[in-house]
Amino acid sequence: MAINIKDAQDVYKDAGESVIFATLNLKKDDLDKDRDVIAEFADMSNSIINSMRIRNKDDELAVAWGFSSDAWDYLFPNADKPKELAPFKEVKGPKYTAPSTPGDLFFHVRAKVEAVCYEIMDQFMDILRPITTVEDETHGFRYLEGRSIVGFIDGTENPAGVESMDYTLIDSDDDPEFANGSYAFAQKYMHNMDAWKSLPTNEQEKTIGRRKFSDRELDDDEKSPNAHNIVSKDEEGGVEHKIVRMNVPFSNPSKDKTGTYFIGYSKSFHITNTMLKNMFTKSDLLLDFSTPVTGGMFYIPSKTVLDQIAEGEL
Repeated sequence: MAINIKDAQDVYKDAGESVIFATLNLKKDDLDKDRDVIAEFADMSNSIINSMRIRNKDDELAVAWGFSSDAWDYLFPNADKPKELAPFKEVKGPKYTAPSTPGDLFFHVRAKVEAVCYEIMDQFMDILRPITTVEDETHGFRYLEGRSIVGFIDGTENPAGVESMDYTLIDSDDDPEFANGSYAFAQKYMHNMDAWKSLPTNEQEKTIGRRKFSDRELDDDEKSPNAHNIVSKDEEGGVEHKIVRMNVPFSNPSKDKTGTYFIGYSKSFHITNTMLKNMFTKSDLLLDFSTPVTGGMFYIPSKTVLDQIAEGEL
């Protein structure tokens, strides 16, 4: 296995205190103009990020951005393509469906303070606004002790630190042109918080598969058969395959609109997709309270590929 973390964007576990997710669509009015703007953005984005890190060195800015399959085909029709980059197909289960929604460009920005996230996205949009429309923009936050909005600690089973790169970065032995990139799956959920809060704590724990206060995993005979931490795994071939996942809370409490923005990074989208299929075909109990409203898969390029885009080499 050969990966180079210095060549990668920020696809590790770091939910941040403040988060912006943005999904944009290309207007597709003028291919030459769109390609020129994207090349300019690929060239300038890293400088914008580095400048912000110098100006706000303690705010732990992290950024990842990339392209959908449709955007790649449109912008780089003569270029090779990452092996697994394809349009996300909805996953339909007996009760619930994971939808597929539009999106050409995807951004995940997080930092300790919201002002840094704002400044980065504002500078990004100065370049991109003339050629894009906004499909979705969601502002999230860190909730209490790093808990999900439903009250449970998030990401306990995530690979930690540098180790996480082994799970998120494409191996040069597997797809050499696109090594050190990553596949991102983004999915926005809306929650029925009244229904969730009406559940007794022990029923919430059976739904998730963990203790709410201590975060200890329940014994198998204590969990519901379709508890979230049972059916959301990929154990294909008898081996558990992992991704790096973050569940970011967002809310407009006065409007009674509260949800979770899920982002999962992986070296192979097949792993993430298997997890999704398990959740929806086995009717994950958490879906009784959480409704997915978006879904899209994106390739997050390495810095090497971004340089190629900037130079017009794709």
